[in-house]
Amino acid sequence: MPPIIRFDRVSVTAHEKTILSDVSFTLLPGEKAVLCGKSGSGKSSILKTLLGLHTIASGTVYFQEQALTPTSAQAIRNCAAYIGQEPILGADSVREALLLPFQFKAHQGHRPSEAQLVEVLQRLQLTADMLKRTSSRISGGEKQRIALARGLLLGKKLYLLDEVTSALDEKSKQAVFEVFADPELTVLSVSHDPEWLARCSIVFELEAGRLAQVGRYGNT
Repeated sequence: MPPIIRFDRVSVTAHEKTILSDVSFTLLPGEKAVLCGKSGSGKSSILKTLLGLHTIASGTVYFQEQALTPTSAQAIRNCAAYIGQEPILGADSVREALLLPFQFKAHQGHRPSEAQLVEVLQRLQLTADMLKRTSSRISGGEKQRIALARGLLLGKKLYLLDEVTSALDEKSKQAVFEVFADPELTVLSVSHDPEWLARCSIVFELEAGRLAQVGRYGNT
């Protein structure tokens, strides 16, 4: 099975400072990986590099065996759901935020029904009343789950997550864990949450922009 993501000796420089140095790893479809390490070690920079937001100084990033270029970076963004610590929902209400991608031609034929909207919210421990809420008046943890719900409605299979459980209570966190237990979903995440790390099959430890250690486990 070919990897969905592969970093081959990737180095990245920003503002005359090296933020990633000679990083190599692979991620197969269905695997759940977490990047961990101290603040400034390069964890979020790996996600941003994959999305084409950092210029690669040397080495190559591959997505589905195609080298990263401005064109293929757009393909990654189309295939992946990136969920940061404070997602921008891009609409005034939660309902509008969930339906926003379905205004575009590529998704117009797949607009979800009211029942589907409610079902995906309930999966993530959010009530149907959330649809009426104003996006600017919901918490960071709720925004993260709305962004995840939007990815699920779009049928995304690759998720790039930055501290996605940090603002969640225990019940909400368990709901997110259940979503990502799906073997069809591939995950590359940044987290310090011991429970999240325990549920990932691969742990990449970074130190000062370098991949210091890789642990592979039987978890899914």
